[in-house]
Amino acid sequence: MTTADRLLVIYDRMFAQLGPQHWWPAETPFEVMVGAILTQNTNWRNVERAIANLKGVGLMSLEALSAVPTGLLAEYIRPAGYYNIKAGRLHNLLTFINEHHGGDLQAFLGQQLPGFREQLLSIKGIGRETADSILLYAANLPIFVVDTYTHRILVRHQVIDEVFGYEAIQELFMDHLACDAQLYNEYHALLVRVGNVYCKKKNPDCAACPLQGF
Repeated sequence: MTTADRLLVIYDRMFAQLGPQHWWPAETPFEVMVGAILTQNTNWRNVERAIANLKGVGLMSLEALSAVPTGLLAEYIRPAGYYNIKAGRLHNLLTFINEHHGGDLQAFLGQQLPGFREQLLSIKGIGRETADSILLYAANLPIFVVDTYTHRILVRHQVIDEVFGYEAIQELFMDHLACDAQLYNEYHALLVRVGNVYCKKKNPDCAACPLQGF
């Protein structure tokens, strides 16, 4: 079985058991961008609480959020954890959009790879996973997002070696699957679901996992 075939079997088995994940859960691309930063080192439930706080005071827009002092923003996003750091990172992103794209969010998100990715990675506090989440889920660009779930699942099912890093795993998917943002979207979301529910770091539930026996 080729690598492409193995990746497609993994996808088909997850999708058959779990169905579409409807990820990323956000009302607007801007909300995706905010969520991508807030979800760093925390679970999504905490992010939802922080986003609800921002929506509750009418701050879920580039203009409104840009005008809020960093200290006050930190209080609104406190449920997401590391709130002072994340408030600074959010403002770093917003400042970049305002200074380099005239505050035009549509123009910012309308860019193409790989220049857009390089811009995001140049912003303090935005790493590869956060940048790629923004590219895929907010800008709908075909780039595969890699996280700890992806690495864990592929290692356990002997698709990759433990030493594979972010770029190597990303290339594995993008070299062997169709260049399709919707496929990358669904595939990553399914891996997150499997990693969170079944393929846990400790005490994995292999018997119930869609990939059992693969």
